[in-house]
Amino acid sequence: MPKLLSPFDLRSVELENRIVVSPMCQYSAHDGVASDWHLVNLGQFALGGPGLVFFEATHVSPEARITPWCLGLYGDEHERGMRRIVDFIHGNSQSKIGVQLAHAGRKASVAVPWEGGAPITDSRGWQPVAPSALPFTSDGPSVRALDAPGLAKIRRDFVDATRRCLRMNADVIELHFAHGYLVHQFLSPLSNVRTDAYGGSLENRMRFALELFDDVRAAWPAEKALGVRISATDYVAGGWNLDESIIFSRELSARGCDFIDVSSGGLSPLQKIDPTPGYQVPFSRAIRDAVDIATIAVGMILDPRHAERIVAEGDADLVALARGMIRDPHWAWGAADELGGTVFAPNQYARGRASHYQRPAGVDAQTPK
Repeated sequence: MPKLLSPFDLRSVELENRIVVSPMCQYSAHDGVASDWHLVNLGQFALGGPGLVFFEATHVSPEARITPWCLGLYGDEHERGMRRIVDFIHGNSQSKIGVQLAHAGRKASVAVPWEGGAPITDSRGWQPVAPSALPFTSDGPSVRALDAPGLAKIRRDFVDATRRCLRMNADVIELHFAHGYLVHQFLSPLSNVRTDAYGGSLENRMRFALELFDDVRAAWPAEKALGVRISATDYVAGGWNLDESIIFSRELSARGCDFIDVSSGGLSPLQKIDPTPGYQVPFSRAIRDAVDIATIAVGMILDPRHAERIVAEGDADLVALARGMIRDPHWAWGAADELGGTVFAPNQYARGRASHYQRPAGVDAQTPK
């Protein structure tokens, strides 16, 4: 059995294999509510046999969204829309389903990427909030620095969304502390110039993130997995870096964090990144070596043999794909063909996996419920 296709447990959550579908923003929600697009998009991935499929960044309030078309989880209608997708995936695949809870902070209230992603200046927009009144770009809209009541509200919003995740039977929660969004903004000295207990020293800059994590961990059942996505570095001098990421990961592990999803960048437009295949894997290895915690490697991982080496050589415990899954939602089938081993495929698709309607050795078919 290839390591990539072997089971892995996150607390009581049993993953069939170590292939993860990364959260990928679709900008296709209606007032934050999941649409048919989300059902088909996530459903196709689950039918391809990965161990874990994540909803895209799921925002905890209307003002937490990146765009007006981003997914949210802050009302009963939002919960029902996502529950429909959770039920489909649980009933028709062996994949577990995760929700990435998020707040955009100063990167909120912008247009969708295919319309340029510029700040929205008409009535559809809203004023972003952040640790400090520093816009993401020099010509960006004004940003309101969060006060104590604002911080408390955001923590409540995350807890409320966590309870909705529980009611809709999600398996895993990932907190989005990466890519220059709100919590990453607190962590980095480039975006956090506060002079109170939430700014200055590393201990202070981590404070809001750790308080928020503790709140969510308390609201999420002890048997269910809770992880965090971080950016291991800002790629900017004087910014958040790998050494601080290791310290932060150690603090999270001590509080009951089950995995670190290791990404990078997104905090500053001054970043310089060379996104070659596996360019973020060394960050995952460094954190895994220094902290007693599972890691997920992500970033331009397209080839099954590359993914197998990552887990077999101890660079990460799981591998997450985005571009690879967009190009081939049944990427795991190809991995099974190339590496050997077994992945799920529904009986309805089995005839497409071999000639003469014979199921190949690398596929374990199952009739959906």
